[in-house]
Amino acid sequence: MSHLRVTRALRPIFLVDCRYCGAVRRNLRQIFQSLPPFIDILLLLLFFMLIFSILGFYLFSQNKADPYFNSLENSIVSLFVLLTTANFPDVMMPAYSKNRWSCVFFIVYLSIELYFIMNLLLAVVFDTFNDVEKMKFKSLLLHKRSAIEHAFQLLVSKQRPSGVSLKQFDGLMRFYRPRMSARDRFLTFNALSRGDSSTLSLEEFYNFYEVIGLKWKHWFDDLPHTTFLIFKGNMSCVSNINKIGSFYFVVAVNGVWILVETYISNSKQVPWSYIVFLTIYGVEMLLKITGLGPMKYFSSGWHLFDFSVTLFAFLGLMALAFDMEPFYFIVVLRPLQLLRLFKIKQRYRNVLDTMFELFPRMASLGLTLIIFYYSFAIVGMEFFADVVYPNCCNTSTVANSYKKINITVGNHTVLDEGYYYLNNFNNILSSFVTLFELTVVNNWYITMEGVTSQTSHWSRLYFMTFYIVTMVVMTIIVAFILDAFVFRMNYSRKNHENGIVLEAEVSREEVLVTLELYKQICPGGSNLRSLQGVLLSMDRGGHSSLVFLGRRSRTKSDLSMKMYAEEIREWYEEYTMESPLHPHRLPDQPLDMLDNPSRELTSHPQTVN
Repeated sequence: MSHLRVTRALRPIFLVDCRYCGAVRRNLRQIFQSLPPFIDILLLLLFFMLIFSILGFYLFSQNKADPYFNSLENSIVSLFVLLTTANFPDVMMPAYSKNRWSCVFFIVYLSIELYFIMNLLLAVVFDTFNDVEKMKFKSLLLHKRSAIEHAFQLLVSKQRPSGVSLKQFDGLMRFYRPRMSARDRFLTFNALSRGDSSTLSLEEFYNFYEVIGLKWKHWFDDLPHTTFLIFKGNMSCVSNINKIGSFYFVVAVNGVWILVETYISNSKQVPWSYIVFLTIYGVEMLLKITGLGPMKYFSSGWHLFDFSVTLFAFLGLMALAFDMEPFYFIVVLRPLQLLRLFKIKQRYRNVLDTMFELFPRMASLGLTLIIFYYSFAIVGMEFFADVVYPNCCNTSTVANSYKKINITVGNHTVLDEGYYYLNNFNNILSSFVTLFELTVVNNWYITMEGVTSQTSHWSRLYFMTFYIVTMVVMTIIVAFILDAFVFRMNYSRKNHENGIVLEAEVSREEVLVTLELYKQICPGGSNLRSLQGVLLSMDRGGHSSLVFLGRRSRTKSDLSMKMYAEEIREWYEEYTMESPLHPHRLPDQPLDMLDNPSRELTSHPQTVN
C-alpha cells in the first residue's frame, strides 16, 4: 500500500483551496493558461534535442573514451543536461580531444537550443502573460461598467429617470461605505458632478470607482486646534525636506562615515556617529509619521523600508550597548540606508519602486513554488529515501562526488569526501535543500546520476520533470517581473504624477441645503457634525465657498487605464453594442476627468486639504 503515501504530494490542493490563498490560485491559473504556448515551444526544443542526440550518437559513439554518447539514452541525457550548461565543457572535451572540429556540433546545439529557443520560450510566455493580464483587466473593467449601469438603473426615479440625486446617492453610500462621514459623501457627489445639474448623469456616474477612494482630509483634521497646527507644521516640514533633498546628503555622509569607521576601528564599542545618525533618522521617521499619518506612511514601500532599517539600527545599538554578542549581526544592516541614494535617479527609482510593488505578488509566487517543492519532495522521499550514502556510487561516473575515505599523508590521516551524499531525500528538509540545488542547476546532474546509479535509469525522469516544471514557474516569475518593470517604465514616460488629486468646490448655500436634506433622511444623525464643521470653517474665514482637495494613490487599474487607452475605447464599443441597457451614446472614458484633475485655485476664496 505504499502507493497511498505518494498521495501526500496532493495535500497542497487543500491548502490552495482555502480563502487565504486566492493569490496562489490566481498564480496557478495563470501558469495553466500559459501552458499551451509553452508546450508548443517545449516540443520544438525537445525535437531539436532528439535530432542532435541521434546525430551526436552517430558522430561520437565510436570514441570508447567518451561516456556521454556511448548510447542513445546517454546521448539524450547528456544534451538535456547541456541545455542547462551544468556539464559544459566536460561533455565536449572527449570528442574535442579527438577532433577539434567537433566543437561545431556543440556550438550549433547551444546556439539553437539555449540562446534562441530558450529565449523564444520566455518571449512567448511573456506575450501570453501580457494577454492574460490584459484580459483580466478587461473583464474587471467591463464588470465594473455593468455594475455601475445596474446601480444607476436602480437609483434613478420615475421623476428623474436621467440622473441620480444627492438623496439617492447618499443612500447608496451609506450602504456601500457605512463609516464615511456626511461631508465626505457630499464631497464625493460634488467630485462626480461635472456640470451645474443637481443630479449625476450616467456618464458622470461611470467614474464612481475612480472617485470613491479619495480621501478628503488629513488624518489630523479632527484633532484639537493646537495639535492640528503642530501636525500640519510637521507635514510642511516633511514636504520641504523632500523638495530640497537634504536627507540624501545626510545619508551620503553616513555612508562615507561607515566606510571610514569600519576601516579604522575594530572595537565593539558604540561609536558616537552611530547615535548621531540614528537620532537624525529617528527624527525624520517621526516627522513623516505625524505629518503623513500612520496609514499613509506605512502604505508606502519606501517608508516601510526606512522604518525597518531605522528599527534594526536601533536594535543594533541596543546589542552594542548591552554587549549582546549573538545579535551583533543586526549592526551589519546599517548600510542598507544607503539604498535611499538610488532614489535620486529616476531609473533607479523605477527599479526599486517596481521591487517594492512586487513584494506582495512575489510572496504568493514563492508560496506557489514551495507547493511544487513539497509535491516533488514527497515523491522523492517515497522513491529515493536512504538511497544515497557515503561511497554509494563507486560504479558510476560521479563516484568521486560521493566518496568519503581516509587518506594517509605521511604521518597524518586526512578525510577525503565529496559531500554530495548530503544531497538526499531522507527527510523533508533535506529534500527541499536538494530540490533548491536542482533549481539552481549547477552540477545538478551529479545528484541525478548518483540516485540513478543506485536505483534505475527511469529515475532520471523525476529530475528532468522537476527541471521542466521549475522552468515553467521561473519563466512565469521572470515574465511577471518584466511585465511590471516595462509597465512602470512606459507609464513613467507618459505621466510623472505620483497620485490623483481632485477638487470639489462647495458654496454656503449648497451646504445649508444638504444639511436640511440630511436632517430629513437622518434625523438625529451624529455624523452631521462634519458638515456643520464646513459651515464653521466658512464663518471663521468669512468665505462664501470652499474648495476641498481629495487625494488617493494611483493603483494598477489607473496605470492600466493609461496604458490601454485605445483598447478600452474598443472594449466599451463592443460592450455598448452587447449591453442590454444599451446607453444612447458611448460615454467618455472614465479617467478623462483624472487626466488633468487639478485646476487653478487662485480664483477660489480658500482651499481646504
